[in-house]
Amino acid sequence: MQPTDIGRLVSLADPRVSPDGSLVAFTVTRVDLDANRYRSAVWLAATDGSAPPRQLTSGERGDSRPVWSPDGRRLAFTSRRSADSEAATLHVVPVDGPGETVTLCERPEGIEDPAWSPDGRHIAFASRERTGRYSDGDDERARPPRRIDRLWSRIDGTGWTIDRPRSLFVVPADGFGAPRLVAGGPYEYGEPVWSPDGSRLLTAAPRAKDWDLDLISELHVIDLGTDDPPTALTSTGRISHGWPSWSPDGTTIATLAGDGKLLPTHHQVVLTDVATGEQRVLTAELDRQCAPMPGARAPIWDGDHVLFSLEDRGDVHVYRVAADGSAPAERVLGGTRTISGFDRAGGVLAFVAGTPTALPELFVRDADGTERRLTAVGAAFHDAVAVRAPEYFRVPSPAGDGEMDAWLVTPADTAPGERIPVLLSIHGGPMTQYTNSFFDEFQLWTAAGYAVVYCNPHGSTGQTDAWARSIRPPEAQEAPGTGWGGIDADDVLAALDAALARDPQLDPDRVGVLGGSYGGYLTSWLIGHTDRFAAACSERAVNNTESLETSSDAGGHFRHEFGATHIEAPQLYRRISPISYVQDISTPVLILHSEDDLRCHVEQADQLFVALRLLGKPVEYWRFPEEGHELSRSGSPRHRVQRAEIILDWFGRHLGGRRPAITWDHPSRTQ
Repeated sequence: MQPTDIGRLVSLADPRVSPDGSLVAFTVTRVDLDANRYRSAVWLAATDGSAPPRQLTSGERGDSRPVWSPDGRRLAFTSRRSADSEAATLHVVPVDGPGETVTLCERPEGIEDPAWSPDGRHIAFASRERTGRYSDGDDERARPPRRIDRLWSRIDGTGWTIDRPRSLFVVPADGFGAPRLVAGGPYEYGEPVWSPDGSRLLTAAPRAKDWDLDLISELHVIDLGTDDPPTALTSTGRISHGWPSWSPDGTTIATLAGDGKLLPTHHQVVLTDVATGEQRVLTAELDRQCAPMPGARAPIWDGDHVLFSLEDRGDVHVYRVAADGSAPAERVLGGTRTISGFDRAGGVLAFVAGTPTALPELFVRDADGTERRLTAVGAAFHDAVAVRAPEYFRVPSPAGDGEMDAWLVTPADTAPGERIPVLLSIHGGPMTQYTNSFFDEFQLWTAAGYAVVYCNPHGSTGQTDAWARSIRPPEAQEAPGTGWGGIDADDVLAALDAALARDPQLDPDRVGVLGGSYGGYLTSWLIGHTDRFAAACSERAVNNTESLETSSDAGGHFRHEFGATHIEAPQLYRRISPISYVQDISTPVLILHSEDDLRCHVEQADQLFVALRLLGKPVEYWRFPEEGHELSRSGSPRHRVQRAEIILDWFGRHLGGRRPAITWDHPSRTQ
């Protein structure tokens, strides 16, 4: 795989089964490298395989989020088909016969989470509602200043939210009527769910006094027959709810919920009684994360059972559990793979699954347990690009409390006895996991001649809550651990040593380390505590936790993860910050950061660069304009290609791997 092969990538997501189980709607997104944009379309596939999948919408303007009407005759989807290219639109298209696509509404902000009413007459959705300051024209310099009175006033990839709260609307599904605001600011709403009788909407949102300080999302019910504000169904506490799903009989709500004040925390499937507010956890005995990121979705009611997904040692599977708790949860979809989306209706279970060597495709599971693949959207990519399979192995943690999952990918066509340079890749989070799914970066690195080592150290998901919480600082009153840069750092080095021992062709003198976000943190941390790496790439990193607590869009978050605020314990934040050890860095460092990154503000990169430059240390710094925290995954296609080329060129100079032929304005460009 070469950097320009990013333009061949295609993704499949958001499967939605029709009420009778005969069709699956899903979204296919392709990379248009020439136009420097993504194109997504809604597709349909017959679940019995009687006809090939077909593209339903044009895909020129970002069609996505398909949702079936209750009778299965129409499909709602979101797009940007307005004459104003920035405006979002909501549409309904007939599926079972002739008819026109109807535009229900057009909004200046994105439209999310469309949901049909049970009678098919209305659609609820979420969208940001601009406040009065936006009525003063389009020139931001002429508008009044923003008044900031709470934390979480902006979000990476979205921008300012303090004057654009995420609100809920209901619009007639026939196109004859404007959207009606049913729940608005200053609160942040999302994921509207209709009651079975269609009289109410359910949503999860923080609405308590000083809600920005606790960020505990409670369940609220909106009576559509009145103008009353939402009514709390659950009382304020520590349990924070998300991804709600109303049972068909209207008596129970299923959510994914976790401890909002003790982070990290696994989300579990929780049932809430609508009449009493009583809550019951169904999945505690699994002790796994039931809200995979990405790919979390609301639990699905299946008779007297609930379907949900979870992370387990690099895999993402689908489970089924009895709603009355009478039996333990059982696995429905397993295997060495990542299930990134699923849906069930009309007796049919459809799901999207990928592996380390295959892009995600759409499957259905028949009643007898057999699986059938319905799509081959990744075929053209795989026909053009060779893919290397990783080797999975487990490594005893230096902490002596279990084994971590690790993988090694080696390059093709290596001559016997040839020494191979190595890249140690560290994931972000830290509360996430490397999964058994296709990862374009690993294929890019191995194609350039590198072996890639990666693992899920302490702090990752995929194992127990205790495993994830083990890197909370020792100062934390609840669940104290080693702190960031403790056992997690020991783990990744142990995984590297294990990989070097497994394959004698790996060159221990030519090892690089790289990672983004928390992975960037651990990269910066490691090179300040060891000189064993020949080069490093610290990307969108946390370099100073003390300053990030005030500069990040998630300002105030670390107090829940570290057990103390930066005001109460500044020494704690400084001790675990890589910038505190910058004088000990001798490794050449490549710094990559996006200028519009609100999660890890660009000042984090500036601090590391300025310090290294003043100290005369080897450093190279690249800033990507008009990009946020998700550059490597969803940034502009050209920037993704250029980022890959910068990384390959950097490690090529320091480790000896193959350098790319760069044609844009780069100091190392060649023709």
